Amino acid sequence: MNIAFIAHDRKKEEMVNFVIAYEPAFESHTLFSTGTTGTRIMEQTNLQIHRFMSGPLGGDQQIGAMVAQNEMDLIIFLRDPLMAQPHEPDIIALLRLCDVQGIPVATNVATAELLVRALQRGDFAWRELVHKYKPESL
Repeated sequence: MNIAFIAHDRKKEEMVNFVIAYEPAFESHTLFSTGTTGTRIMEQTNLQIHRFMSGPLGGDQQIGAMVAQNEMDLIIFLRDPLMAQPHEPDIIALLRLCDVQGIPVATNVATAELLVRALQRGDFAWRELVHKYKPESL
């Protein structure tokens, strides 16, 4: 499974703590993140993460490109709802793409925990079928 981590500045510590708590659940998956979030997670865990650019510099859009190609299976995006983000249109575009492609996305720790528990139970096996029968690009 391809899993992405994104966290706004005031949520990065919360993301790191969350990933530490569920590190064994993520070990067997291919992990992606925006720049600083991925660096901070890798500093505190043994996980290897492919890091894109920082979110405001296009990292959200890089992850969005994977979503548009149906190459992302799960996104944990800890948003800061109390702070205006200068790249809000990019964030909304990413969330819209997740809705279009049916990609599970958590925007808070409570939902993230539910999705990770489902991942541990094997509830995302349907995503393997999506990849197996993915139509070829035009």
